[in-house]
Amino acid sequence: MVTLSLMTDITQVLAAIDAGDSQAVGQLFPLVYDELRKLAAAKLTREKPGQTLQSTALVHEAWLRLLGAGHAPNFANSRHFFGAAAEAMRRILVENARRKGRLKHGGGKQAVKIELDNLEQERSEDELLLLHEVLEDFAAVEPQKAKLVELRFFGGLTLEQAAECLHISLSTADRSWRYARAWLYTAMSEES
Repeated sequence: MVTLSLMTDITQVLAAIDAGDSQAVGQLFPLVYDELRKLAAAKLTREKPGQTLQSTALVHEAWLRLLGAGHAPNFANSRHFFGAAAEAMRRILVENARRKGRLKHGGGKQAVKIELDNLEQERSEDELLLLHEVLEDFAAVEPQKAKLVELRFFGGLTLEQAAECLHISLSTADRSWRYARAWLYTAMSEES
């Protein structure tokens, strides 16, 4: 879990980057690297065995998407940064699953169900793609609840950490999590 001191340090470096300090980007990576590795490792432990993507590669790819390609990041604070990192990791894993699932790679559609209650279980590419698709639909009607699912499922955050990132109470996060699981379960059952 990220300490309050580290969160403050990260927020200060992000503010320096936003203010145009070109050297601050170099200070950010060492501060966030361990936490990003933990997030990536948590994501990959839930993937199907034989996953070719490694946590280091996932962190580096997410980093490039967040701060690479010469565009200046604009993160309000460390919570915003880690939320964006969780989203970047989600997109990378979905793209990887899509690439693997193409017909020329032996992919095919199968009926799948995904269990959101047990976040630690392994996921197949089909399950990941199905969740991604219904989560996109869910985000259109319930954006904050969809972000909660993204932070928990793709970001590996606990309910408490996700509530803090979203600036909501733990009880609201708990109600939102229960609602999101029910909505997504129904939608995924209909899709499969």
